[in-house]
Formats: sequence, C-alpha cells, structure tokens
Amino acid sequence: MPSVAPRLMRRTAAAALGLLILLAAGCSEEPAPGPDAPAAAAGAQAEAAGSPYWVDPRSDAARQVLAWEAQGRNSDAQLLRRISERPMALWMSGGDPAPALRRARAAAKASGQVLLLVAHNIPHRDCGPHSAGGAKDAAAYRAWVGALADTLADTRAVVVLEPGAVPHVVDGCTPAALREERYGLLSQAVDRLKRNRNTRVYLDAGHPAWIRDPADLVGPLRKAGLARADGFSLNVSQFQPDAASRSYGAEISRGTGGAHFVLDTGRNGAGPPTGDPTRAWCNPPGRSLGVPPTDRTGDPLVDAYLWIKRPGESDGPCRGGPEAGGWWPDHALGLARRARD
Repeated sequence: MPSVAPRLMRRTAAAALGLLILLAAGCSEEPAPGPDAPAAAAGAQAEAAGSPYWVDPRSDAARQVLAWEAQGRNSDAQLLRRISERPMALWMSGGDPAPALRRARAAAKASGQVLLLVAHNIPHRDCGPHSAGGAKDAAAYRAWVGALADTLADTRAVVVLEPGAVPHVVDGCTPAALREERYGLLSQAVDRLKRNRNTRVYLDAGHPAWIRDPADLVGPLRKAGLARADGFSLNVSQFQPDAASRSYGAEISRGTGGAHFVLDTGRNGAGPPTGDPTRAWCNPPGRSLGVPPTDRTGDPLVDAYLWIKRPGESDGPCRGGPEAGGWWPDHALGLARRARD
C-alpha cells in the first residue's frame, strides 16, 4: 500500500520558475490551496466537469505540468494533464492532519465540490512492507481520527478508511492478538467520521486477487462497522479490471445485505501485470490510467469510480521508484501516455 502548498499563480514564466523551485523541495503530500487561489485552477476544474470531486490545483502532477511547460516539454505536459486535471484522493497517513486538510477543505467548499480522502494510519499498518507504520497505539489512533473528523466538520467528503486493514486480518498478516483491537478501532472510526453529516465512509475490502473468496470478507467487514458506513472500497492501489471488481463487489454486497462500493480505477486501464506475484503490485511497468473519476457508473451497487491511489506516486523503492508515496514523473507520464483518452 502507498503511504501515500504559495498560491497557484498564472501560467507565466515567472510562475513556472517558482514552481520549479517547489518541485526541487519534493513533498508528496503538498497542502492544498486556500479558497482565494486564483483562477489559474479553472482549467482543472473544467476538465473534471463530469465529476463532483475537487481537483487539487497544486498536486505534484499539476506542478509538473507547469515545470515541463517552462522547459518546453509541451507534448509531455499536455499528456500529463490527463492526471493533473482530474480529482485524486488526498492521503492522510499520520502526523497532525489539520494543516493540510484545512486548506483542502476550504478549497473544496469554495468550489462546491466533494473532497476525496484516504485515512491510512491504523496501528501496525501493512504488516511491514514499504508502507508500514501507523499510529503508535489505539489511543493515538482514536485521537488522530478525532482530529481528522473535527477538521472535516461539515465539508462534503468521501473517506476511504484504512486500505488493507481488513484484508490483512483475513489473510492472517495481522497477528491474532491485534485483530479484535483493529476491528474496534475501525468501527469507532466509522462512528466518529459518520457523526459529520456530510462525510461518506467506505471501509476497504482489498481486491479480487488478494482474498480469493469474497465471502471471507463479509464477517470481518461487519465487525469493522460496515453497517454504519456507506459501503466498502475495492482495488485501492491495484490493477484489477473493473468487471472483475464489480463482480467481486456484488458478491460481498449480497453477503452484507446490499452494501454499495467504490472502485479505484487510477491505474487499472491495462489490467493487472503478469510475472512474479510477490513483485507485481510494486510499480509494475506497462500500466495505464483507468476510467476517470465519476459518480456516474451505470451500476446501482457502484457509487463511484475514483482515483484513490494517486497516479504517478510510487508504490515503494522497487523498479527504480522512490519511497512509497513519492512523486515519480516518468512513471506518471507512462500511465498517461498509455491511457485511452
């Protein structure tokens, strides 16, 4: 799993130079702008007109576009707009969530759009691979979720809750002694986030190539608070085809009394990679952007196609990539170049 701001200026040479300086600083979780960000973000919002979700005009992809334009790499910049001008989730992965979230919240509210978030800070997160970490203990996690929910307040938001947390219990990766605590923390997080009247919460349920029998997820999702959430998420940071995920999700839905779900389509346009399954998940080559984010899915059980894993961010230090969540321009360009639109 992946661990995964001055104002956006007009596209002048001076603005591009300033953004090049920001790129050199290299921060993958750049705070979003305030509500007074100038109209330079209008193009990004217009591109997402078919989506209700907020586009971050200061994402790494957006800043890379301006940097490449300043260097005369206009064709590459144009391709990268396939990422920069579409909404992607902001990952909240520890530390104080308030500063970055306040800025994103203000911008989303000013635009009248929905903020996409991932909460990724559960204790003993990811069982030790590249995105290991999380809050130091249960009390710290509850306080962190409370700060996240308090900062969101009445903002219209979708929160994908703890990618991998439930599947790691099911596959045995989470030690037995920690499983009941994890269910309790997830259930409490659902309840705290749902006290915000405009927050929708989706518990993560992995993907079809992980937990092969979807029935194995039904009980654990219930114990994690699914009945009080808005549904579950599938394919986060993964590459499974939409049809396979929809079928898999429908099986979970039947077992849970009709729960809805959302799909991560950020990088699944070319389907799953082949080869060594122990390495296939980490920066696989030849992948492509999938269906752009939308809540118009044509499937009554699928609430949205979302870009939850931010296209262009590394899965970890494999195949030449940076640390998990680090921005990787060449990888992003490949995803955009192979996309169908």
